[in-house]
Amino acid sequence: MKTLSIRHYIYDLLIEKGFSETSAQYINMICLLLAVLVIAFVVDFITKRLLWRFSAGLAKRTKTNFDDILISNKLPRNIAHIIPLIILIEFVPQVFTDFEYAEDIIEKTLKVIAVILTLRIIRSFLNSIKDYLKTLAKYKDKPVDSYIQVFMIFAWILGVFGIFSILTGITFLKFAFTLGTASAVILLIFKDTILGFVASIQVSINDMVRIGDWITFEKYGADGDVIEINLATVKVQNWDKTITTIPTYALISDSFKNWRGMMSSGGRRIKRSVIIKTSTIKFLTDEDIQRFKKIQLISNFIEQKSKEIKKFNTDNAIDKSVLINGRNLTNFGVFRKYLLTYVENHSAINHDMTLMVRQLEPTPQGIPMEIYAFSADIRWQNYEFIMGDIFDHVLASVSYFDLEIYELSVANSD
Repeated sequence: MKTLSIRHYIYDLLIEKGFSETSAQYINMICLLLAVLVIAFVVDFITKRLLWRFSAGLAKRTKTNFDDILISNKLPRNIAHIIPLIILIEFVPQVFTDFEYAEDIIEKTLKVIAVILTLRIIRSFLNSIKDYLKTLAKYKDKPVDSYIQVFMIFAWILGVFGIFSILTGITFLKFAFTLGTASAVILLIFKDTILGFVASIQVSINDMVRIGDWITFEKYGADGDVIEINLATVKVQNWDKTITTIPTYALISDSFKNWRGMMSSGGRRIKRSVIIKTSTIKFLTDEDIQRFKKIQLISNFIEQKSKEIKKFNTDNAIDKSVLINGRNLTNFGVFRKYLLTYVENHSAINHDMTLMVRQLEPTPQGIPMEIYAFSADIRWQNYEFIMGDIFDHVLASVSYFDLEIYELSVANSD
């Protein structure tokens, strides 16, 4: 008996021509399948063209660049695949009407593809949000990648649950509850991801690291600028242009140094010393004082200080035939005052921050004289130039105060 259904039109025609029932079924299925694939391909092509033209035209008319980013992340193209996929799913029962086992397999396959397509659309949209936020100044140093990855992880988990539900025939909720019993195993598998997720939240909330920060992490050999923060890792571009990858959770479990405070303070610390030979330190004689008065930076200081000391010694009847008696100036003390005045008058020093020249604890090599100050320019190259300029002068001026810098002498083995 002939059926009036369009899906059996070719089948009925073949039967009339004398084909066997089995052959007619297969030929009918193949013809219908080819027809549906052609229709789906044409619809897909037309839909993509229409969506692309619409989205491109809309992007040109709007002021925001968000729609341009959506296009670059292929969101319209992924959405265009929805209609052809629906057509395929709807026509599967028609095509495989005589092959129920194949119909079930193809239908499940198309539903799995639908889940994957949904995930691709979500990923394109989230990537577009990420790229757009990175163009905004207030989000440039925020770990946007981490948050997007968290959403994608949840999306993939739901997607995997959906795929298993489709393949096994178990309802989604029942499948999810079943997996709940295996939560310990899941936690073990996703341990690093969970740690990274928690760390990302803490890093963001506590503002520990931002993109662009200079950090030093000795444990991982990192010393440079943070260029990326995501759920699992933090990427640091070292000063030698190598890239160091640090686990995100290490930022809260280990100690590291963030130089952001220095960068935002307007000054970079100079903390360096020279070691003066103890044997060259002495009290100043009147001849020494007259000679040091010719050094302009401290001439007024020596004039005022020598008068104050002379008055004290006279008022207290100090016997100055022995130089150690009473109050005296030393070449070491005068040199310290000279360095302080020199640094205070240096144009590249930040005078709003701590500035001092101090004598440190004596060592077997001598007595360290340390300059503690902050350069006004925090850029590395300029900072090194400023510090080099200051200590060039320090090293050259030591001899004018009858002092010597300690140098380790190595005996000649010959």
